[in-house]
Amino acid sequence: MNIDNLTVNTLRFLAAEAIQKAKSGHPGLPLGAAPAAYALWAKEMKANPANPNWDDRDRFILSAGHGSGLLYAMLHVFGYGLTISDLQNFRQRNSLTPGHPEYLHTKGVETTTGPLGQGIANAVGMALAEKHLAAKFNTPEYKVVDHYTYALCGDGCLQEGVASEAASLAGTMGLSKLIVLYDCNKITIEGSTDTAFTEDVLKRFAAYDWDTAEVADGNDVDAIAKAIEAAKKTDKPSIILVRTEIGYGSPNKQGKASAHGEPLGEEEIQLTKENLGWQYTEPFFVPEEVKAHMAAWAEEGAKKEAAWHEMFAAYSEKYPELAKEYALWHSNEAGKELLDDEDFWKNEGDLATRAASEKVLQKVAKVVPNLFGGSADLAPSNKSLMKDREYYSKENPTGSNVHFGIREFAMTAMANGIAVHGGLRPYIAGFFVFSDYMKAGLRMEALMGLPVISIFTHDSIGVGEDGPTHQPIEHLAMLRSLPNYTVFRPCDTRETAAGWYIALTKTSTPTGLILSRQNLPALEGTGKGALKGAYILRDCEGTPDVLLMASGSEVELIYKAYDVLAEKGVKARVISMPSWELFAEQDAAYKESVMPKAVRARLAVEAASDFGWHKFVGMDGDVICMDGFGASAPAAELFKDFGFTVDHVVERAMALVK
Repeated sequence: MNIDNLTVNTLRFLAAEAIQKAKSGHPGLPLGAAPAAYALWAKEMKANPANPNWDDRDRFILSAGHGSGLLYAMLHVFGYGLTISDLQNFRQRNSLTPGHPEYLHTKGVETTTGPLGQGIANAVGMALAEKHLAAKFNTPEYKVVDHYTYALCGDGCLQEGVASEAASLAGTMGLSKLIVLYDCNKITIEGSTDTAFTEDVLKRFAAYDWDTAEVADGNDVDAIAKAIEAAKKTDKPSIILVRTEIGYGSPNKQGKASAHGEPLGEEEIQLTKENLGWQYTEPFFVPEEVKAHMAAWAEEGAKKEAAWHEMFAAYSEKYPELAKEYALWHSNEAGKELLDDEDFWKNEGDLATRAASEKVLQKVAKVVPNLFGGSADLAPSNKSLMKDREYYSKENPTGSNVHFGIREFAMTAMANGIAVHGGLRPYIAGFFVFSDYMKAGLRMEALMGLPVISIFTHDSIGVGEDGPTHQPIEHLAMLRSLPNYTVFRPCDTRETAAGWYIALTKTSTPTGLILSRQNLPALEGTGKGALKGAYILRDCEGTPDVLLMASGSEVELIYKAYDVLAEKGVKARVISMPSWELFAEQDAAYKESVMPKAVRARLAVEAASDFGWHKFVGMDGDVICMDGFGASAPAAELFKDFGFTVDHVVERAMALVK
């Protein structure tokens, strides 16, 4: 058995045995796709396992994340530090080998995958980041950014709409250093793909303006490597269809749906070993020849990185300003100086917070040079264009405004890929109601702790005439329910600046800026207090009779209600609460200073679902909210009809203090 076949079978059995020991997992992909993954890593991929974070490494994304057993076997065999013990603890609590690959948890894992299709979109984002950074930093003699992005996907990934959205955009953008290996085994959980997926995938991708190729024998390592070599020479993104058999080598499960998501069984593993000529009886065994082969590969990878550093040193000497910028772009330092910039906190007058955000964005763009992003075809409406920057295109990769097209889900997953790639600060934008389309991607960025900034405009019934289809009601509750996600709904320009500052400086959590379509007044007293999530905007002498709290456009109502209540002899405290998450981070003393436990009369006002507000108002409190989906009419009429008026706030507050 030659060394390639021996290594491939090593990968197969390490994965199969890990799954068997866990009594849980997906052996079908590892057995079938091991030759393709090996051909890519061993023969075509530029990487140094001793430093998985080398900037100019090739990126590998296992979009079909359920095949994690294969990735973990590779990370062990290729020298990334996973041990046999780690493989033996596959899918166990606190192990480095969880059920699906997790970003920042296991060295060598580039992004969290598992929800099918998103890995492909992540890869498109990574390839976009590479192309933009290369256009910015490379010179004729120094290619400091020069790497490929590879994704391994299956039939399931290519049935998901997000993969199609992203692939369409990748072709338009000419991302020629993106290569997808398609493990085509024509089996999903329910059986043959003939039941639901009979299209010609390569013709579809050709229509997206991709280069396409096919390898008829998924066990032909050399043919797969040659196809990857050919893909590197095209000026288009590439997809290589590799025909495989799920559960390859298993006498009783090969080609069957049962190979997909259940362990083979001890007896079947033994039969598979005999079928594939595996001569070793010890479980989790790596032959010495394979160890030596992989050690040589790792040594070559270390040499490639050393050569890159030598080149970068020469580059730094000849182009010191570019090298300095490169370092800044790959740090998280830019933007922190805005805290002490008086102009940044300037109140611009009565503005919709989407317009306020536009003004703040221009200021941010001047101090954060690697800000990179755009909208799902809504930039003129959600005010998300950096006016002093050009648009990215195939012909102009230096542009940093991005046309994502009407692809909210792909936009979000691509931004996640841009973020994990490094070097850029991604932001995306859309109407808040369409965060429904983005939810799966938003969840993944929260799970990974990615500092992606989402601009969500048209935030309530203030959308007006477009009606309930476009009026977000439950969406604040949805976003607030996401762990590790910061929701920020500002009431004016200064609070909008605070939201942007938080978004730039909280580098281990994504942020959603929830912005209005309609104009809002500049309120006295707003500003840096918003950085704590909730703060006192207007107060009374002594202990208040009632606490009034709101976010966004409804802060104006409680601000004005304060005066009416004062005339009636009711002492109120006005609390602007743009971010529950930031308020939750404050210490108990601060929380008590804003919302004293002794004051049980509490009223919250928000033109959205009341879900979650009762943890602040308590059982004795009240919430003026939306109980339905809204209606189509001018915004001013809707706010009045649904009870969002000063008079109604006063009435409900008075009822609480009687």
